Amino acid sequence: MKSEQQQMIAEIENEVRYTRDMTGMDRLDPRVMGAMRDVPRDMFVPAAMRAAAFDNGPLPIGHGQTISQPYIVALMTALLQIEPDHHVLEIGTGSGYQTAILSRLAAEVYTVEIVAELADGASQRFDELGYDNIKARIGNGYHGWSDHAPYEGIIVTAAAPHIPMSLLDQLKSGGRMVVPVGQPHGHQELMLVEKNRQGEPGIRSVLGVAFVPLVDR
Repeated sequence: MKSEQQQMIAEIENEVRYTRDMTGMDRLDPRVMGAMRDVPRDMFVPAAMRAAAFDNGPLPIGHGQTISQPYIVALMTALLQIEPDHHVLEIGTGSGYQTAILSRLAAEVYTVEIVAELADGASQRFDELGYDNIKARIGNGYHGWSDHAPYEGIIVTAAAPHIPMSLLDQLKSGGRMVVPVGQPHGHQELMLVEKNRQGEPGIRSVLGVAFVPLVDR
């Protein structure tokens, strides 16, 4: 592992400890941290950004979108509590980095991206890097991907003004959804939705965050 990637892992672990009073987590699942070590973040950022690929911060990927801060990627992934037989839906493929992390933990990952150029670029990376348990499509993330529902986990990588009901409907009983909720350039909170065995959702705020808005066309 590159020294820069080792430093990224150390910074994630430090931030987990720093935020534990808010998140309730003083360490993340070792499987999640293993995926963060294994997936080469530098392959998912524009060439001009490669020198900063392992910095613990977001980076622009074009089209007004970003690749999320590594700590946030790790935290959101850990909150899903993914098991090896789970099927996970991701809304907002972006460059495909979060998708690749999920693919190391789940049986299958279904990912939806509204920007065609980003979706095509991510699919090409998945093929080149051998991530073969990912299915991707271009579409409006607010609608989810009902063909493969229900999902044990749903992750949204852009901020919605509210929790989309269509995504909640596609979450399996006993499943978890992680979604940033709030207004662009305003207050946003990372929300964890847990649907109980009776299909009733429980919602709690985990952390204040800042995401680009979820596009609705």
